[in-house]
Amino acid sequence: MGRALAGRVLGLAAGLHQTWRRSLQVRVVTITLVVSSLLVGGFAYLIANKITDILLENAKTDTLLRLRSGSDYAGKQFSLYSQPQEAQLQDTIEGTVNYLAGGDPQQTSGVVVAITADRYTGIIETRTSPATDVRPLVSQELRAAVADGKVAHQIRTGRLADQRTKYLVYGSPVPTRFGQLELYYLVPLNRQDAAAADARATVLATGIALVLLLGLLAALVTRLVVTPVRVAARTAQRLSAGLLDQRMVVNGEDDLALLAASFNQMATNLQRQILRLEEMSRLQRRFTSDVSHELRTPLTTVRMAADLIFSERDEFDPAVARSAELLQAELDRFEELLTDLLEISRFDAGFAMLDAEPTDLAPIVHRVADRLAALAERVGVPIELDVPGTPVIAEVDPRRVERVLRNLVGNAVEHGEGKPVRITLGMDQTAVAITVRDHGVGLKPGEEKLVFNRFWRADPSRARQTGGTGLGLSISLEDARLHGGWLEAWGAPGQGAQFRLTLPARAGDRLTTSPLRLVPADATLPFGGPGDGELLAIGPAGGGALAIGPAPKTDDDRAEARP
Repeated sequence: MGRALAGRVLGLAAGLHQTWRRSLQVRVVTITLVVSSLLVGGFAYLIANKITDILLENAKTDTLLRLRSGSDYAGKQFSLYSQPQEAQLQDTIEGTVNYLAGGDPQQTSGVVVAITADRYTGIIETRTSPATDVRPLVSQELRAAVADGKVAHQIRTGRLADQRTKYLVYGSPVPTRFGQLELYYLVPLNRQDAAAADARATVLATGIALVLLLGLLAALVTRLVVTPVRVAARTAQRLSAGLLDQRMVVNGEDDLALLAASFNQMATNLQRQILRLEEMSRLQRRFTSDVSHELRTPLTTVRMAADLIFSERDEFDPAVARSAELLQAELDRFEELLTDLLEISRFDAGFAMLDAEPTDLAPIVHRVADRLAALAERVGVPIELDVPGTPVIAEVDPRRVERVLRNLVGNAVEHGEGKPVRITLGMDQTAVAITVRDHGVGLKPGEEKLVFNRFWRADPSRARQTGGTGLGLSISLEDARLHGGWLEAWGAPGQGAQFRLTLPARAGDRLTTSPLRLVPADATLPFGGPGDGELLAIGPAGGGALAIGPAPKTDDDRAEARP
């Protein structure tokens, strides 16, 4: 029960937080209500207190005037007596109290008049009108102040009749020939309290109405401003989704109408530019495709002639024989470049198709290593394999995967600097991954962002060992994307580089992790101190973004989450 309630409370809090973050109108209205509530509440508090103080002050003034008049009257009545034991003094006190109370001992105004004689206790009895016990409402402090000849007052709450009532108690000394008596007025403050309560209720109701009115006004004003902004946001989303004909409705001539008109003009200009760029891109792709196809026929003719010359090179002069060899090599490279251009044009045109089938990747890795063994032996770079003994099955296009691995391993051998190149194959329940690690010069800061660009070379002055075209990694990246996979790169100066190909085990699945980490376990940053485990891993992600994340701390932490 408690957990369910806590869950509902957390869900409600999360919903409110999300609404607060997403709605500008909610924030403006809430802030307006809070601020106006504080201001109106403070103002209402001051007004209510002021009204209460005025009512109490009026009651004090009225009671004080009555007290002074009653004190003078009582003093004249008691001036005839020189001894407190005189027989008629008690009757005179009672008559005076009744007169000061209004002449009727049973008066119902609520005012209580009392005359006491603290100095003559047992001789002069306390008289009140109406008859009641006023001792609970006349404190010792007030009695002492009046006994000292001072006019004093205080507010006391007590029960003289059927209910508890708040009284304003005023006391004044009454001098006589035989000594001093004390006159007290006890005035109920019911009427003043009721008036103050009515005033507070009126001020509170007015304040609440004002706060609600301000909130409604803020909601209306923000709605006028937020609605066009929301329309602009929805229109911008449609534009970003490819609906370039979307426009905002322009109403009026105010600032919001100017915003809508400017937005529409911007959308029109963007549409014009995008269409122009799309047309230029289409023409460029068509030109590349047409040129590539048109070059096929003359290339075939030149290839036949070159093959004939190359086969008879032993009968030529050494210079002519060498020229035949160079012609054959350059024709091979030109043919590879033409093939790559055709493949790139297919990717650009969106005609590339994936022919996925369940495939064991281990034989592909071995086949690529065997085909590049001669090149690796020539440049003195050993190729090491870390392949599981069990089949590694995934739904992939084996031709494209082999092409990717051939490009990665060929580049690693070319840049291996005579050090081993290690190929690692791994898998988990959702993905398979292949890493190609070399220990060459590595990549300089920023080059990991360029390594997959077309025709980019880390060192333009470096002689190619494989006669590559400069399009291998670009095509490999497109092959990985066609599988729904990742092709990422990591590198550091002097520490070599590592490329990681991650593919979903089942075609069409979405990748979330890779079974192999991108940053090698033996890599360290030049500026990192002992114990530094954070390494920057950067490379093109599935959508062309960069993958940035920390290297796992231990060898057991092999699954690296996608940043």
